[in-house]
Formats: sequence, C-alpha cells, structure tokens
Amino acid sequence: MLAFTNADEKKSPTVIGAGCNLTGNIDTDHTVQIHGIVKGNIVAETIIIGRGGNVIGNISAKTLFLHGSLKGDAVINTVNVFANAQMSGTLYYKTLNITGNNGLECKLERKKDSKHDK
Repeated sequence: MLAFTNADEKKSPTVIGAGCNLTGNIDTDHTVQIHGIVKGNIVAETIIIGRGGNVIGNISAKTLFLHGSLKGDAVINTVNVFANAQMSGTLYYKTLNITGNNGLECKLERKKDSKHDK
C-alpha cells in the first residue's frame, strides 16, 4: 500500500527503505526511519534504525529506537536499544533502555546539562 501526503501533513515520516543507499545529511523536525544505508549525519525528533538499517555518521534526536547499526556519535534524550543492535562511537543520553543486547561497543555518557540537548 502506498502512503500519500499533502501539504497539510507536516509530520509525515522520512523513510529510507531497504536496499536504498543515501549519502548526505538529513535534518527534519519529525521521524526518520532507516531500513537501508545512510552515510551522513541525522537530526530529527525521532530516529528509528531498523534491523537492516545502517547509519555511518552522527545523530541527534529526542528519541532513538536502535535495532540496526550505528557507527558514529549519538546525542539522544531517550535511547531504546534492542537485541541485535550494534553501535560504536559515543552515546550521550538522559534515559537508556537496553533489551537483551550484547552488540554495543560504544562509550556511554549520561547527559548532565542541556549542552547536548536536541
């Protein structure tokens, strides 16, 4: 099924589908779903990196759902890391939820002030 949007729908998600390779930055005030490969930085309200998703770059968001792979630094308020997720870099967070994961090889740093807030 295709999803259509119009000018009144200001919060439609940005989706990078499986098999898609994007080189460049994404900067938006809504949700970004990554199921393919992004080589670039992402700034968004919510970032979802799906099980087949791969981001090589830095990300910043209020909420992250990490099922896939992230190689870069992340500045996030609420992080949800799932079983097969992988990450290298530094993760700056306020709240961290990890569900049965053993693939994190990143530095964790809890945010103490608004310096890193999205």
